[in-house]
Amino acid sequence: MGLTTSLTNAVSGLRVNQDSLDILSRNIANSGTPGYHRQSNNIVDYNSQNSSYARTVGATRAFNTSLQTYYTRQVSDTANSGIQASYLDRFQGFLGKPGSAGSLDTLFKGLQNSLQGLATSPDDYTTRSNAVLAAQNMVETLNRLSGTIQGMRQETEGQIASNVHNLNGMINSLAEVNNRMLDLGMTDGARAALMDQRDRLVSSVAEMVDVQADYRPNGTVALMTRSGVGLLDQGVSTFSFESAGGLSPNSTFDPTGVDNKVGRLTLTTPSGLTIDLVSQGVLQGGELGGLITLRDKTLVEAQDQLDEIASNLALAFSTNQKPGTVAKTATADGLDLDLTEMAPGNDILLIYSVDGIEKRARLVNTTEATDYVDATGQRVIGVNLSAGGTAARDALQSKIPGLNFETTGANNLRVLDDGAAGHTDIKAGVSRTTSAGLRDGGLGFNLFVDQGNSAFTNNINTPPAQKQGFAARIAINSAVLADNRLMVQYKDGNTLGDADRADYVIDQLNKMKFVSGGNPAVNGGKFPLSGTLGEMISQVVGFQGATVNAAITKRDDRQLTLDTITDQMESEYGVNVDEEMARLMELQNAYAANARIVSVVKELLDALLGAV
Repeated sequence: MGLTTSLTNAVSGLRVNQDSLDILSRNIANSGTPGYHRQSNNIVDYNSQNSSYARTVGATRAFNTSLQTYYTRQVSDTANSGIQASYLDRFQGFLGKPGSAGSLDTLFKGLQNSLQGLATSPDDYTTRSNAVLAAQNMVETLNRLSGTIQGMRQETEGQIASNVHNLNGMINSLAEVNNRMLDLGMTDGARAALMDQRDRLVSSVAEMVDVQADYRPNGTVALMTRSGVGLLDQGVSTFSFESAGGLSPNSTFDPTGVDNKVGRLTLTTPSGLTIDLVSQGVLQGGELGGLITLRDKTLVEAQDQLDEIASNLALAFSTNQKPGTVAKTATADGLDLDLTEMAPGNDILLIYSVDGIEKRARLVNTTEATDYVDATGQRVIGVNLSAGGTAARDALQSKIPGLNFETTGANNLRVLDDGAAGHTDIKAGVSRTTSAGLRDGGLGFNLFVDQGNSAFTNNINTPPAQKQGFAARIAINSAVLADNRLMVQYKDGNTLGDADRADYVIDQLNKMKFVSGGNPAVNGGKFPLSGTLGEMISQVVGFQGATVNAAITKRDDRQLTLDTITDQMESEYGVNVDEEMARLMELQNAYAANARIVSVVKELLDALLGAV
């Protein structure tokens, strides 16, 4: 090897050292920078007959496509479960844990206890006042919880609007990064820094909406949702959110878009196509997906459950039950049922058997076409009972196989078995009507009323049904607030020592059965409630507690998975300062060796030239 070759090798070594030191210094300087990917020098050896030397051909940035893809997906899922757990945890704080002071089950037990006291001492003013106070506590809690739910739904809309604004900004920034990536004149350090920015932006977008990132060989990235809707490629898609303003219990999402009363979230593609992200089910993760789920499903179901409690509370106090009277014909047995005072939403309960198997049917007074089997297996049939016995007979004829319907007067509906011994038999039937007043209207009374002191009858004739949002509207009858004697005095001039009304209401609360929702086919996916009012309250409190715990567990599990992936990424991408310092020692030694060669070659050349 000649002196020139040795000098060339040493000088190339010094150049490689200098490039390596530049990268090493960047690594150490950014060791604590979030999203920084460790860089390393690419060194290539060149060999020929006369010489061999090394040179750098750019820097390599630590990057694992499959790991980055997994991380992006987990960021979306963690953000989705995190936002839901956050809202639900707050709601549980308002709802209270089972048995805690102020929780619905505790307040209901307080109401029951006050009624027991009322049954014992109906003539005591303080006892009656305590019963009214217990009822007020139930009403105020239902009003407050309903307001809390709608406030949280309103909050989700505000957060959606904010996220949409930020999301559009991040996607536009990514588009700018893609354009700058096409600049072939950039230094390796600048390109690596730009890629770090690209990955940070992709992760930020993934927090808001579920995305799949396609990393191109030229450093650019394309984004689409998991459902396949493009967000960024040849052009930029734009998110838009049109707020619905204030939300109420009646402000619900309609997938058809005909009667939608909540904010509309859309995406406009570069070609001008507008996609409704919610109605078309595009969102499958991310914070936006979680907020939409909260606004349109989770919190709406919580409101529905409160409405069930409020409506059943009102019905337990106001319903008068009148059993049918025995009816016989020459060939069949049955019952005569009274249709007097049937208000929209009132009903008739029938219990009958077919070949020894008990069956139940509930005839609801409504003009709506209704016919389904509820969550308890009970047949629910809508019929206009207010139109009189003849109309009811004609509407019900042939509706229930084995039963025959007749009428003996304008307000009578007769139901008969098939006349065959032991085949179809009528077991029981009862007309359930809402009390027409506080006195002389039966033992039931309208303690809990709707807006304007109007009676709650559970009317479903015109949407929205009276039950919808009732928890926000339920109130104590103003007449009872003014005169608590009405808690016990069910007849004008009746003695205050009569406990019949209190005993009747206590019996209603203990025995009257309810089932939530309407047609299960329409309310699919919702948790069914059934039983007495106390049982339904326990089911609601238990269900909400279980929902919160499940959401928190899901959030924690996903966060743990994300932390594991982050640790793996830190191991692959991060800067180990100890390793970099050890590398620095190697570079110092290599620099010293190359410098020594240059020095020796210089001395030899000087000696040769001096000898000449």
